[in-house]
Amino acid sequence: MDADEMDVDLDGAGGIGSPPSASPASASGSLPAVLSELAALHRRASSSSSSATSPPLSLPSITFLSSGPAAVASIFPRLAEAGVPASSLLPPLEASLSAHPLPAAVAYLRLLLAPASPLLTLFSPLPFLSLLLAIRKAAAAAAASGAGSAASNPSSGSGAAANLRKRKNQRQKPPAAPRAAPSLLPKALSLLADAAGRLPLGAHPDARRSLVDTAAELAAFDVLAAVLGSDYHAGAVQDVIRALAPVVLSATKSAARVAAVQFLVRKLVPLGGEEGEEAVRKAVGYLPRYLAAKAPDKAEARALAVEAIVEVVRALEAEGREGFAGYVVAMARGKAKGRLLAVDLVLALLPVLLPSEGDDCDTEDSWGLKFLRLLVERCSDSVGGVRARALTNAAQVLDVLSERGVEVDRLQEVMRIGDMGLGELLRRRCTDDKAAVRKAVLVLITKAIGLIGRPMDESLLCAMGAACSDPLVSIRKAALAAISEVFRKFPDEKVMKEWLQAVPPLVIDSETSIQEECENLFLELVLNRICQAAKSKLDDDSITLEEVFPEGTLELLKSICDGEVAPCIKKICASLGKKKKLKPLLASSLQNIITLSESLWSRNCKPIENWTAPIGSWWLLSEVSSFVPKSVDWKFLSHHWKLLDNVGQDDRGKACSQVEPNSALWAVNRVSLLQTISNVSMELPVKPAAELAQSLLTRIEDFDMNLSEVDAHVKALKTLCKRKAKSANEGDALILKWAQQLICSAFDILDQYIKEASESARGHSFVTPMTGKRKGMKQTSASKSTLRAVVAVFTVGSLILACPTADVKDITPLLHTIVTSGSSEPRPKNLVGGTISFKELAPSLYIQSWDTLAKICLVDDKVAKRYIPIFVQELERSDMATLRNNIMIAMADFYIRYTALVDCYMSKITKSLRDPCEVVRRQTFILLSKLLQRDYVKWRGVLFLRFLPSLVDESEKIRHLADYLFGNILKAKAPLLAYNSFIEAIYVLNDCTGHGVYSDSQSQGSSDGRPALFAIRGTDERSRSKRMHIYVSLLKQMAPEHLLATSAKLCAEILAAVCDGLLSVDEAGGRAVLQDALQILACKEMRIHPNILSDNSEMDEEGGEGGATASALLAAKGRAVTQVAKKNLIQIAVPIFIELKRLLESKNSPLIGCLMECLRALLKDYKNEMEEILVADKQLQRELLYDMQKYEAGKGKGKAAAQAEAEAGPSGTGRSPAGESARATVRSVLKEVNLKAPTPPLHSMSVPKVKSILGSAGPGSRRPDVLESVRRLQPFESDDES
Repeated sequence: MDADEMDVDLDGAGGIGSPPSASPASASGSLPAVLSELAALHRRASSSSSSATSPPLSLPSITFLSSGPAAVASIFPRLAEAGVPASSLLPPLEASLSAHPLPAAVAYLRLLLAPASPLLTLFSPLPFLSLLLAIRKAAAAAAASGAGSAASNPSSGSGAAANLRKRKNQRQKPPAAPRAAPSLLPKALSLLADAAGRLPLGAHPDARRSLVDTAAELAAFDVLAAVLGSDYHAGAVQDVIRALAPVVLSATKSAARVAAVQFLVRKLVPLGGEEGEEAVRKAVGYLPRYLAAKAPDKAEARALAVEAIVEVVRALEAEGREGFAGYVVAMARGKAKGRLLAVDLVLALLPVLLPSEGDDCDTEDSWGLKFLRLLVERCSDSVGGVRARALTNAAQVLDVLSERGVEVDRLQEVMRIGDMGLGELLRRRCTDDKAAVRKAVLVLITKAIGLIGRPMDESLLCAMGAACSDPLVSIRKAALAAISEVFRKFPDEKVMKEWLQAVPPLVIDSETSIQEECENLFLELVLNRICQAAKSKLDDDSITLEEVFPEGTLELLKSICDGEVAPCIKKICASLGKKKKLKPLLASSLQNIITLSESLWSRNCKPIENWTAPIGSWWLLSEVSSFVPKSVDWKFLSHHWKLLDNVGQDDRGKACSQVEPNSALWAVNRVSLLQTISNVSMELPVKPAAELAQSLLTRIEDFDMNLSEVDAHVKALKTLCKRKAKSANEGDALILKWAQQLICSAFDILDQYIKEASESARGHSFVTPMTGKRKGMKQTSASKSTLRAVVAVFTVGSLILACPTADVKDITPLLHTIVTSGSSEPRPKNLVGGTISFKELAPSLYIQSWDTLAKICLVDDKVAKRYIPIFVQELERSDMATLRNNIMIAMADFYIRYTALVDCYMSKITKSLRDPCEVVRRQTFILLSKLLQRDYVKWRGVLFLRFLPSLVDESEKIRHLADYLFGNILKAKAPLLAYNSFIEAIYVLNDCTGHGVYSDSQSQGSSDGRPALFAIRGTDERSRSKRMHIYVSLLKQMAPEHLLATSAKLCAEILAAVCDGLLSVDEAGGRAVLQDALQILACKEMRIHPNILSDNSEMDEEGGEGGATASALLAAKGRAVTQVAKKNLIQIAVPIFIELKRLLESKNSPLIGCLMECLRALLKDYKNEMEEILVADKQLQRELLYDMQKYEAGKGKGKAAAQAEAEAGPSGTGRSPAGESARATVRSVLKEVNLKAPTPPLHSMSVPKVKSILGSAGPGSRRPDVLESVRRLQPFESDDES
């Protein structure tokens, strides 16, 4: 006997002690003692007439029998010599399996494997099942003890505390049960594997299944291999597949799962070869289908299942692989669960089914094309998860097929579904309501850009551009990559414009990674392309600029200076410059573009005064020059300044009608050139800088420039003065000197103009009217003086911002005279300009005076305190939209500079949100939104309520801005605002002051006699639809628990207020509020269902770490919210509805129909619980049930009528009598509704008979009040409950 075979722990041999009947023996045991004990037990069993249970063997005997094969080698011959039958071993062994489980199991197995062992006598299903149970329990105990030892030995904590916890646990824990030695369980499994192939399990299928289940649970694959290698493997194959399927499809990666998959691949699948039995081949062939049918739903577990299934399929023969591929195709058209698994299997199976590298995979029968067509079909699946996975996998399949050399035309043909091509499919999915689908289709666009073809579909481009502003960060990233890839491959004009409209605005995105990616893409796709023009040269045969520069360069320059895109590009260039990513080559390239353009123009002998540089070149140079100043040549700047300045002076010498059309472009270029000079001023030579400064000062002092050039001249002059000065103080003094000089000159011009205008007004009635040439000359002179005065006033505003310390006390009274000249207030007659209205005489001067006065207020708080009330007053009463717009901009600046001073006027400022001019409304909305985002303005008072009408503004641009503000910015910044202000919004939008609590909201701002400025009053369809759109927009921002609370507040503060008399339905406002509340309670956005949480919190990724736990928590929360909603309906809403119904019936109100419709919508999901919910009003219960039945019947008839009409065709022929009857019924009902006819009497209606409350079924027992309530029911329209 070997030493390792005797390694048995006697102390842990069993879970309980030896029975008292067992005779004492030595600790090691011996064969004579075992034989003696067996003989005694046999004699006891033979002498006993009753069927008493046999006592177990003693622990020493069990230990001896389990010690090794030598111990049982001669036991059966010795038993035969002693006259003890072998069958006498079974009863005590079976009893020992309960007393000493694991040692008895090992002993039993050794007896089964002993030489000359009578297997048919010793083997019995019940003892064998007990043996398997003992092994399972031992394995579970070993696992538990291992986990317990790890938990009881913490790795951290103080020593004293750990010892205290240890002593406390020892006092609290019961004494641990003895456990088997670690070497005994593996020995038992090894013996079980040896015995599995010899036992007669073919006649005992239950025992075989238990053996297979035990082996699978304990990962004893040698046992399973022995079972499959036995003579009864044909029947065991199915048992092994069934037992291993849960291990193979487990949701966690483990060694047992990997071993199970390898066992299937290496041991089980080869049994299904051609030489195997038919039943075995069939079972092996259906193995992957069985695994697919049992695959889990969760993303991570499904991915592991797909991996395991593919490993099994890979081991199958070609015929089996083909058969499973066909099964996957059929599964993709089945139930939702199967479709989701099929689209994942398609991608995983593709490498297995595709031919080798040298074979052709472009044929019609190729599985690659079949799978691609299948995925394209699933891209339009009804389930969002299937659509998302199909799109994602289609992108990867395209990669695989493209690498295999499949032609583009062939792929385009495969990806067409009927008349819908690939572009249309992608466009539809870009606007999908599921976030995962939108993200997946953008990834597909990135991969399939070569298949889309040129020209790009405009609708698809617009969809990708819209995706760049998606609320989800991951979708914005995917959209950014997709549209950039399109621009990279197809730099067409349409693609370029859409890219510039969509990508540069992302530089102000809240996500830092998106900002950085936007900057990098702009550098790659725009600036680097422009840099390629640095090496361009004029050829002798060059005719146009498009031939000189790389394709698309000039169009790119023209597009980037667009008014909507330019601010974002400025920010991108500034950010790239600070990060030192702007190359000097870019400035050189822009100078080369301008120089070559001028040279080509001159070479064609065209007048230089008609030449303009390529649009956008000067503008971009002005933006990048401050970061690469050494790359800009002073000779280049000096030459073009002289050229542009001379042309500008020539234009100013002409009359307005004689100025060339491109003079505006020259003015814009002069502004950009001056900006460039300012940026590189530190690199300019001192003497040329001084000469240029003197030239600029002279130009400004003439006051005859275009207004757009004034700021650039002032800024350039300020920068050059700082460059010329030796110190900062000297520079400031020099700037103050020429600023004061210019202000004095402007004062003289403005004062002279006001005097001339006053004198002209006074003497107008005493002068003979001029005619002919003298009149025209006089008008031209007046026009020039007015323009000069406008430029002077505008220049003062620019100077005060450039030099805030300048003295403007002399010119401020003149500006006051102009801005108050249109006032009807009495004025002194001796005041200059007091008798004329500059608003009528010179509107441009009047507007510029307001603007300059606002700039003075920004730098002088004393002037601001005096004039801000005047600005607010003019904002309210001015009839000039341009002036209101400018004042609104000034008020926004005032709010930043003097927050406390302007805050009290917020109720008046917000009235501009309802301005008749769309530009003013949009400007007000944008400015106030920015102030709100920067926390200068708080969402308090009536501000939130006054923003609500913007959601239904007549302007589509304002509606889009409002949707973005409420749906993105406000939802993240103030998520509870919609919930807290919802009830108040209902009262304000209906202009209802009947409820005292909410009357203050309407009273604010009503001093002007327009209390309903922000209300959308009326019960007409247009007004109600506008209000409902606002309500729905607010409801979409609420979490499920807030929806629940809002429902309770609607019942308590509106419906209950009507019941209590706090809100009167006799008034129009009260009726409108009640009707809105009922419609809100009935709308689908208010309904709470268990999966609303998962719908509202849609993940960017389908799986991910912790995804299953998060989904489970969301599902549990959804169920809890649903239960609370039901409780709220029963305990709060229904009693209020019953009381409200009685009140409305007593008033014979037409709102009863709305009430019943609301109740029907609320209770339609609780049809089976209607009796429980409406226990307090049985009559209402019957009425609702009847209404629901009538509604469902009406829907069925409507569908049937629509179908019949569709079958009849557009000509109207072939109409069935049933269809005519249905249409006649509809017309009659509509006629009754229009005439407000009462409901027909009860006896003329086909209603279900109900038992009378009084116990009698006769017609005379009906209660009059019940009949009256039925008669008063008004027919109400049904809505689509889809």
